[in-house]
Amino acid sequence: MKTALMVAEKPSLASSLANILSNGRSNSRKSMNSACPVHEWSGTLFGEPVIFKMTSVCGHVMTLDFNSKFNNWDKVDPEELFSCPTEKKEASPKLRIPAMLASEARGVDFLILWLDCDKEGENICFEVIDAVKSSMKRSGEVNRIWRAKFSAITAKDIKGAMERLDFPNRNEAMSVDARQELDLRIGCSFTRFQTKYFQGKYGDLDSSLISYGPCQTPTLGFCVQRHDEIRRFKPEPYWVIQVTIQSKDGQDVVLNWEKGRCFERDASNSLLQALKKQQIATVVSITQQEKSKQRPLALNSVELMRAASTGLGMGPHHAMQLAERLYTQGYISYPRTETSHYSDNFELLPAMRTLQKSNEWGQEIRQVLNNGLTRPRNGKDCGDHPPITPTMLASRNDLDGDSWKLYDFIVRHFIATISKDCRYYSKTVTFKIGSEMFTYNWRTLIDAGFTAITPWKALPKNELAVNFERDEKLNIKDARLTDHMTSPPGYLTESELISMMEKHGIGTDASIPVHINNISQRNYVTVATGRRLVPTNLGIVLVHGYQKIDKQLVEPTMRSTIEDQLNLIAKGEANYDRVLRQTIEAFRQKYLYFVKSIEAMDSLFEVSFTTLAASGKALSRCGKCRRYMKLIIAKPSRLHCSHCDETYNLPQNGNIRIYKELKCPLDDFELVTWSTGNKGRSYPLCPYCYNQPAFRDMKKHSGCNLCLHPTCPQGFYVNGIASCLQCDNGVLVLDPSSGPKWKVGCNKCDVIFHLFEDAHKITVEESKECDCGAQLLKIEYKEERTRLPRDLIEMTGCLFCCEEFGYLVEKFRAQASKPVFNSRQGRGKAKHKGKGKPKPPKDKMAQLASYFV
Repeated sequence: MKTALMVAEKPSLASSLANILSNGRSNSRKSMNSACPVHEWSGTLFGEPVIFKMTSVCGHVMTLDFNSKFNNWDKVDPEELFSCPTEKKEASPKLRIPAMLASEARGVDFLILWLDCDKEGENICFEVIDAVKSSMKRSGEVNRIWRAKFSAITAKDIKGAMERLDFPNRNEAMSVDARQELDLRIGCSFTRFQTKYFQGKYGDLDSSLISYGPCQTPTLGFCVQRHDEIRRFKPEPYWVIQVTIQSKDGQDVVLNWEKGRCFERDASNSLLQALKKQQIATVVSITQQEKSKQRPLALNSVELMRAASTGLGMGPHHAMQLAERLYTQGYISYPRTETSHYSDNFELLPAMRTLQKSNEWGQEIRQVLNNGLTRPRNGKDCGDHPPITPTMLASRNDLDGDSWKLYDFIVRHFIATISKDCRYYSKTVTFKIGSEMFTYNWRTLIDAGFTAITPWKALPKNELAVNFERDEKLNIKDARLTDHMTSPPGYLTESELISMMEKHGIGTDASIPVHINNISQRNYVTVATGRRLVPTNLGIVLVHGYQKIDKQLVEPTMRSTIEDQLNLIAKGEANYDRVLRQTIEAFRQKYLYFVKSIEAMDSLFEVSFTTLAASGKALSRCGKCRRYMKLIIAKPSRLHCSHCDETYNLPQNGNIRIYKELKCPLDDFELVTWSTGNKGRSYPLCPYCYNQPAFRDMKKHSGCNLCLHPTCPQGFYVNGIASCLQCDNGVLVLDPSSGPKWKVGCNKCDVIFHLFEDAHKITVEESKECDCGAQLLKIEYKEERTRLPRDLIEMTGCLFCCEEFGYLVEKFRAQASKPVFNSRQGRGKAKHKGKGKPKPPKDKMAQLASYFV
């Protein structure tokens, strides 16, 4: 019997697809990486019996990067990045996705690709094909590889996609390859140069990376442009005449001056004095018009992000993450679409009937069904995916808070698109007082229409309706002059920024939220009240600097031109190599001019930021000049020696302190400690060794817990205890700087032991080893603070096997910290039996395992 391998984009999606396609009769098992289960069942394909296997990837299988030697910032000129070789690397090496796919594809006859139906999905299709083609039977035959295209995880859509299998689109995949290469080469070259240049001169930039991106930078440019408009704005005073009359019912009615406002105070006062001589306001006309408020267009990604930011208080990046989750759970259709038009064969009625069982909107839906569906408005059909719609009923108990808010909005928006327009009367009464005209306006609701289900779009309920008659004369109760000042525009909201990005072709529906999130994460903007984006000093100076050197670097026209070329590649109308070659060369020339003219930007940095020499506070001594180096706390944390004019990087996101003025035996630099708190990782380090490893097998950015010095009291050899059972090649190392709240931590993963609190001294016994292979620990307490059994003040034993140590040891995962590096360095000092991890005796396994629960 033939075999077909199916591949989805995420494990949760694979599970849902398998359940639908097998009618709930699939069997599941683990794959070789355990992260992507395999679901198996029997069925038919093209009229013949087939065994199906459904598994998944976890997003992109491969990622584009430079060859390893070009990833060294200190040795590679950024200009080389425009022409140096690149390579595809595994996106998630620990998951071993290519090996897993090749293993599952061994001997299969068909490959059916269930990746997301957009350009990124097409690109992942070919990453999967490259991983499995050598393992498949007759892998060279095109008709053995198929593409399933679907927009919602419903039985109808999925089974329909199986009946309409197509081929993957090579052109769309190539357009993504081109975008990846352009963004990598352009972004990395500019980013490396300006990061090294400005972080080497200034100490308070408060950003670990001074990045440039062909999409990110124009996005920031929009925010700074609005900031500049606000700063340039000069407020002007103006005056408004406000008249209050009294209706025949005794109601106070405030009238609107037909002229609106006056910018001359004397003229305003003259008009007011003339009005005060009048006692009567006369109704000269009454007009009434029936108006309507249009129901919304079908929902696409951009409108979803705008609405989430404006109405739900969610950033676009967070909103799209929630939408992706709702989609994989089967509650909504595919959320990445530019289309705002329902196709003629789109089935609206079944979706409405599914939703009418809800307690939230059931009554409104039944009313819409009873009145008949209104034909949706004609939106824009971009030929990608249908608009975003609900596909399955959910309740508040099924979803968390933000997920429910977003789902509720999507459902209400969908119902609104097929509801009637909101109809109302707009009434205007015009009054004459002397020579001046005034008006009063209000609206009266006729039919709420779609606003019944979307109350945030309803007419205000506090409009005062007053009955007036033509030629009616009413008493003037009050006339006054109110003074005002013109106000500048507000900072851009996320919603406004999304609209500007869409208008100028910056990014796609998938990448727009990423670019907005990036400028926030890089500390170029902050999100203020109302989700307004306020540029930081760094963001402002960067944009102004680009404008001084080359305006095109920050203008949207460059990127929109590139996007046009990428779209032509996707359509097969432009040559992939030519587009890449021409675009890369254009930006290379811009880069060379940027480097040559960098002093123009630097002049702006000089007046906005503090030099390294004038920043920070004295902390530890330099091993070269013996003068104090200053600790720069702003991101990225680093030490700077102003005498030697050298800067030393430090571990990030933690506290840096001097370590007892102890010196490194190799270079005479004073040691410092890095810690993320009592429940986080910590270790001592030498600032020089951290940046310039002293040993060949030591990686850059290694602390003392990875140092291979054979006798240093702070080093790996002296303080290493045993191999970590939670990760590969990690070693549990005592942190000698952590007392009296002593810690043992893995020098690779986030396993932490709190042990022997208040102990006076803890020593790893170099020559003493437990049967389990771990080095013994010698614990010393002062007599008045001992916590050892029988009031002992000194005791030697194994961290894992000594039962008397059990209540004094607590193991957990480190909090608020991440490994600073990925070392492959194993434990060289401990003499474990066999290779790899220590093997404790069987009767000790239960005790040891209890530490790792």
